[in-house]
Amino acid sequence: MLAQTQQGCDFQTVLIVDDHPLFCDALSMTLQTVVRIGDVHTADRLEKALELLAGGLRPDAVMLDLNLPDVDGLDGLIRLKAAANAPIIVVSSLADNRVVSQVIRAGAAGYVPKHSQRDVFRTAFDALRRGETFLPEGCILMEEDDTDDAVSRLATLTNQQARILQLICEGKLNKQIAYDLSIAETTVKAHVTAIMRKLGVQSRTQAVLIAKQASFANVLQEPG
Repeated sequence: MLAQTQQGCDFQTVLIVDDHPLFCDALSMTLQTVVRIGDVHTADRLEKALELLAGGLRPDAVMLDLNLPDVDGLDGLIRLKAAANAPIIVVSSLADNRVVSQVIRAGAAGYVPKHSQRDVFRTAFDALRRGETFLPEGCILMEEDDTDDAVSRLATLTNQQARILQLICEGKLNKQIAYDLSIAETTVKAHVTAIMRKLGVQSRTQAVLIAKQASFANVLQEPG
């Protein structure tokens, strides 16, 4: 199932972010032999992926596993999208329509279940080359709800703002955040103000609630 999205592009360099070594190796081989990607890089954590990007890596696309040790919900996708400036294809064992819907609305360019045949990955990249979003066979995007609104707001944050919001969710104060990120406390305050403005909230507590609303626990919760 395909839907229109951004302009198509060619893919020569791809970054895989996945903490399962065997799957990561298999996906690397698939991209090289089936999709004809010449340059494949890997990271087993979100922070490692962000370090590679900060160090100069410029992938043409990113393949992201949602369930990483240092990621909570859609936070990884949102932060990686802000940092990579490249289309992101989510590769996950989760195949629930609600999860796929949230991922696409959070800015992913495609979604491929991990159990897919190798040809599906080639089809996904072909779709992106045509400027289309790739969805799993039979997937039906769900109607928007309050969680979609939370995801849409979070997707407007920069990578640094998303990181600071994550630390706020961990209960850290501005001084602690400044120390952790090696930036001035005044800079943290400015970011917090920008975060609250983008999220449309008046307090840190409300910002945390919006972040929690976009977690997988909420996405997968049965309605009613």
